[in-house]
Amino acid sequence: KWKGEGTTQNLESIVIGRCYDYIRIVNPAVGEKNCSQIWEAFKNAFINKDPCSILPKDYELFINLTFHTIPPNKSLFWENNQLLVNSFADRGRRYMSLGDTLFGFVGDFLNWCGQADSPGLDYESCPTTMECENNAVESFWRMASITYAQHSSGVIHVLLNGSANGGAYPQPGFFADYEIPNLQKDKISQIVIWVVDDIEGPDIDSCGTHTVKTLETRLKTLGYDVTCTDNHKSVMFLLCLD
Repeated sequence: KWKGEGTTQNLESIVIGRCYDYIRIVNPAVGEKNCSQIWEAFKNAFINKDPCSILPKDYELFINLTFHTIPPNKSLFWENNQLLVNSFADRGRRYMSLGDTLFGFVGDFLNWCGQADSPGLDYESCPTTMECENNAVESFWRMASITYAQHSSGVIHVLLNGSANGGAYPQPGFFADYEIPNLQKDKISQIVIWVVDDIEGPDIDSCGTHTVKTLETRLKTLGYDVTCTDNHKSVMFLLCLD
């Protein structure tokens, strides 16, 4: 028995349903996609396999089937503030975060894994990243993050949590390890960092200090034009509203 929660109940219906929801209602501009085929490609990445030996490349077919362009200037990267990012991006209306792409939308907030000798899903428990890094969910998000970064262009936005324990820019972290290395420098005009503190939360990190300074230095060394703003007003309004 693993320490993580098991596969989300009704996973197949949710994945196929989200796929149709996305192409019909959320973002019909992506065009026709074969949602049953997308489910099969998703499932075949991890089914009948040791749940600790799933690699990002196992999701290649899934990514190819769900892929669509990410509009320039709309990419929104983040760490430690998923719910805020979801409401701020507004399902792709303001920004298109990873969870607002079809490939991210399908997997958001779900859990899944299979078992080595079984064609079924494991609903009892799934490995956590502490137990093994190459688990089905972790590898899925690595592949999705890499794809998202590679196809982001124009002005890139990064929303970080200035009240997060250990700092706004975690290392290791998805942004540090899978997204920054996969940005395509020739397609990017600027990187805009927003560091937003929780309302009444501690002000642990800000532009030009601690981990944010580490991030700014890293991006500038890579040759990017970087700006940073503390407590960006429109995000603060949203936090106040909540």
